[in-house]
Amino acid sequence: MGLIEGAAGQLNTVGYIVLMMIGIYAMTGKSNLVKKLVGMNIFQWSIILFVVSLSAKRDASIPIVLDGHGGGAAPVLDAAQYANPLPQVLMLTAIVVGVAITGVALALLLRIHRQFGTLEENELLERLDASSGS
Repeated sequence: MGLIEGAAGQLNTVGYIVLMMIGIYAMTGKSNLVKKLVGMNIFQWSIILFVVSLSAKRDASIPIVLDGHGGGAAPVLDAAQYANPLPQVLMLTAIVVGVAITGVALALLLRIHRQFGTLEENELLERLDASSGS
């Protein structure tokens, strides 16, 4: 592996870590609930991209063994030459779960905004304290 190829691999990792930090900052540093939800989605997508990039294998073939190789001889099964589909399947499941969570969270945020008139955390806490105290 050349120096440029190694640096490109490290650049991808640094990019995913930067995305993770942006997501964590948005979830913890912002007071608007929509911004927190966007931060959660950024964090989730950075993890998905990271796992898929880790599982990528150059010059790999799909793990399908066809019958009829070599006149009845059994095909040689060498796991090193095949791509592993499990990380992609797991990340596809994570995408579906993330979309469902985002939909439910947006519905809850809409309900909160209708009831309290704001999505700012500080104002929500003040209004909750005022409504429970009276």
